[in-house]
Amino acid sequence: MFAEVAIRLAGVTGALLGWRPDEFWQATPAELATIIEALNQRAPTAEPPSQANITALMEMYPDD
Repeated sequence: MFAEVAIRLAGVTGALLGWRPDEFWQATPAELATIIEALNQRAPTAEPPSQANITALMEMYPDD
């Protein structure tokens, strides 16, 4: 089980980060977890435009 997960993680770090096997095996579990967590973060979602913004855009770009 450990070997399968390690091989998969080594492949992911190679593909996404360009790590060579030596770099993967020298990384600590905490370093790897930090990187995976950072890659898994979602971008903050934007607030929807307010009615005032929509009205201003409609005035700037009227549909003719």
